[in-house]
Amino acid sequence: QVQLVVSGGGSSQAGGSLRLSCAASGTFFRINSMSWYRQAPGNQRELVAAITSGGSTNYADSVKGRFTISRDNAKNTVYLQMNSLKPEDTAVYYCNADITTRLLYTAVAWGQGTQVTVSS
Repeated sequence: QVQLVVSGGGSSQAGGSLRLSCAASGTFFRINSMSWYRQAPGNQRELVAAITSGGSTNYADSVKGRFTISRDNAKNTVYLQMNSLKPEDTAVYYCNADITTRLLYTAVAWGQGTQVTVSS
């Protein structure tokens, strides 16, 4: 129904910046909300940031003021700008999309994940 292709990620030193992109493609009626999750070894997957189709956003307390989520609806793409990176931001980051299919059902799609490593 939908594929999420993630780009960006990589390594940064503490205080640096990285930008993640997630582009949705495939057959679907619309994308509702899009989100970024992350999972570090030994930890549960946690919500980092989310954005609705109308542009409303919410963030995990740990990233407020440092990360910014945005989306380009025309390109079906969501971004995560990560500034002032900290070692505790090290994790695999996943893109998530809540979609309405062409058959008007609700579905959830996940991207492949990308490693973000922040060194001290």
